[in-house]
Amino acid sequence: MELTTEDVIVEPIVTENSWRLQEESNKYVFRVHPDANKVMIREAVEDLFDVDVLDVNTMNLQGKPKREQLNQEKGKTSAWKKAYVRLSESDRIDIFG
Repeated sequence: MELTTEDVIVEPIVTENSWRLQEESNKYVFRVHPDANKVMIREAVEDLFDVDVLDVNTMNLQGKPKREQLNQEKGKTSAWKKAYVRLSESDRIDIFG
């Protein structure tokens, strides 16, 4: 299956930690497609936001166990992939724009 540029980046992750990374080291955090590799992520960010990417770090996160309270059925959330993207000092991404 071939992933398009729009399929690679699922959504930006906006938390207090991601804002701190953005301000201190110009890193942005994205939820990405589980089959995307670092090269795909770099090309997608450069194409979508017109910036220069210096580094891409990825993490595969396992689903957390969950339990329904009424009948105690067990389950878990889906596994997903997170990418930390560091941009050159002159570049910025307007996440809300």
